[in-house]
Amino acid sequence: MRSACLSLLLATACWALPPFRQSGFMDFMMEDEAGSGDRVSAPVVPDVVERGPVCPFRCQCHLRVTQCSDLGLKEIPSQIPPETTLLDLQNNKITEIKENDFKNLKGLHALILVNNLLSVIHPKAFSGLSKLQRLYLSKNLLKEVPANMPKSLQELRIHENAITKIKKSSFQGMTNVIVMELGSNPLKGNSIEFGAFTDLARVSYIRIADTNITEIPKGLPSSLSELHLDSNKISKVMADSLKGMKNLAKLGLGYNEISMVENGTLANVPHMRELHLDNNALTAVPPGLPEHKYIQVVYLHANKIAAIGTEDFCPPTFNYKKAMYSGISLFSNPVPYWEVQPITFRCVFDRSAIQLGNYRKK
Repeated sequence: MRSACLSLLLATACWALPPFRQSGFMDFMMEDEAGSGDRVSAPVVPDVVERGPVCPFRCQCHLRVTQCSDLGLKEIPSQIPPETTLLDLQNNKITEIKENDFKNLKGLHALILVNNLLSVIHPKAFSGLSKLQRLYLSKNLLKEVPANMPKSLQELRIHENAITKIKKSSFQGMTNVIVMELGSNPLKGNSIEFGAFTDLARVSYIRIADTNITEIPKGLPSSLSELHLDSNKISKVMADSLKGMKNLAKLGLGYNEISMVENGTLANVPHMRELHLDNNALTAVPPGLPEHKYIQVVYLHANKIAAIGTEDFCPPTFNYKKAMYSGISLFSNPVPYWEVQPITFRCVFDRSAIQLGNYRKK
């Protein structure tokens, strides 16, 4: 009897409840019926649904890096995430940078625009990038150094453009620059104005290779530790051109037309470690090497040196020179090597450090 009553009670209850219906998202959007005061109000849903991070079309955005290279872009894309710290736009077809292209990128640290078709950069394009440290503009069509570059910049690479002149004001106020790359531009003998590098108080590396300059630029910063002037039209190295460069450790002058290094030149660079004078027109070993305390590597191959004296490299006593040579290249010179006295290389660290070879007339 009890069992029958329980079954009847359950049947009555099930019949009284409405059939189960799956609730969907739109059910929460429905307003309460008028007069149904005992119903629970549906939650309020905002009109705008929150979306994920915005990224320019076809670009990739991850961990504050926006990567838009190799996409055939003709202009700077919009909707670049404002938190971007590295923006890669290399290998595109961008021709111009407008005033507001980077206006929202206050935290940008690195901007890569290598291998585009840039010929126009608005004077205020970089004015808002107060944290920019690295700017890569190489392989473009720029005819001058962009104006008003950020004072925070530490590395500027602008080689392989169409720049014909470096003005005195080109790097004004850029006191934090450490690396400067200006090579492969159509610069000539008087294309670099005196004082152009005055404000670069911290720069340690400058490269102006593969141009047509005919002399070492004047007024180079004393902070320089590396200066690369290879593949130019320099014919002489004068002593005053390196005056005051007490921190210079490496000087690259290969592939020029140098026939003379003035006596006293090496005395102006007392901490020089490495000197490249290969592929020039020298007829003798540069003076001052025996008295130089720290020089270790000297490239003199492919010149016109016809004789080597016993005191061309080493001082009379070992006490004067603090660093022994670790590399001397003399091959491809018209010198009769069998006449070179072994004592000539008495201050060389190891015999294998000397590179001699046959000379072939060009």
